[in-house]
Amino acid sequence: MAHIQEYQDLVLDAVEVVEFKLIRSKNDLEKDDMAFHPMMAHQIFGESESIFGYRGLKVQILYTAGPLHIYLGLEYDKKVDELSNGEIKADDVVATIAEKLPDGCYFVNMDEFLKTLDKADKFQPFGEKLAEYKTKDDESDNERHFEIYYCNFKYPSFLKFFSRLQTFVLWFVDAASYIDVDDPQWSYFICYEKYKNDNGEELFATVGYSTIYEYYAYPQHIRPRISQMLILPPFQKLGIGTKMVETIYKYYHNQKNVIDITVEDPSEEFQRMRNFVDCRLCMELKTFQREEIKKGFTKDKVKEARETYKLNPRQCRKVYEILRLYHTNIHDKDDYTAYRLDVKKRLNAVYHKQLSDIKKMEKAKLDTEWLRARLPTIKQRIEQLQEEYEHVEKDYKQIIQKLRDA
Repeated sequence: MAHIQEYQDLVLDAVEVVEFKLIRSKNDLEKDDMAFHPMMAHQIFGESESIFGYRGLKVQILYTAGPLHIYLGLEYDKKVDELSNGEIKADDVVATIAEKLPDGCYFVNMDEFLKTLDKADKFQPFGEKLAEYKTKDDESDNERHFEIYYCNFKYPSFLKFFSRLQTFVLWFVDAASYIDVDDPQWSYFICYEKYKNDNGEELFATVGYSTIYEYYAYPQHIRPRISQMLILPPFQKLGIGTKMVETIYKYYHNQKNVIDITVEDPSEEFQRMRNFVDCRLCMELKTFQREEIKKGFTKDKVKEARETYKLNPRQCRKVYEILRLYHTNIHDKDDYTAYRLDVKKRLNAVYHKQLSDIKKMEKAKLDTEWLRARLPTIKQRIEQLQEEYEHVEKDYKQIIQKLRDA
């Protein structure tokens, strides 16, 4: 009787053995340098992110670059089924991945997949083109052309395409889930690269996307919330995320029923990018000029930022703090001290609110001993506050450096 412990060397790291390719032509099938690996695999293979039962395994997930038709395939040297004479079974990798894919959107037969690749040259972007720009590729120094489009539920064929596009989030966005494409309140911003094939024909490759949920706000307004944004790995570090955010702002700018734009559970990386974009935009506003910044955070700043760029008050405050540090002379004791106190006052607001609530309860003769026990001592709070401030300033300085370099 074979024991599974005998085959521990066949437990593989899914992140290492799974590879993706965005296929533009049949020649790309043989180009190993085009492959990229997932950031994570626990949303497919569980917390261990492991695959059992193979030696020399390579899991191929191929997408046609434009329409994103999917091929799932395996290559391996040995399988535990053979090594154990059938007593132990290897994980069914294709079935496990296929469970997370929309019905009927993938192939396991390479010939069938190649038929879709033959038709991929006809792929065109969906929806309304909002922006286009060119940038230089640092590696090749070639100029690349990108376009951003807006789409919604009114394009049924787009929703099928998007169902394939969002399959990337399980591999590249932690705690991600598919959105309900049948909900009409979703809006989509998709980026494509326009390129020429060997015959000189202009084609399109899918680059990334952002989803926006348009929440209702009384009485007849909406509050768009950026839900997800993903730029596929081969296109990262090209400034595309920044262009996407700017395009979203511009799209909603002239819509009178939009109050402001928010973001759902932003990652630190996305928040830094958003802060950079917002700061760069607000630097042009009257109330964010140096002399106005030094006067402190005011309602005028909130009003102008909201009316001009649909920034919500919390984000406006963050932009104010970054730009005030931008204009602060950290070598001037008084200037620097005034800045630190201003930020710490905001960071400490929750703590003071808790103290105030406790005092109100004590006036009402309520027992607050358990609440006070949960609060840090004054000394502990001072130490905590300093740590919080140092973390904030470090993050702000990264954005300021990027603003100076831009």
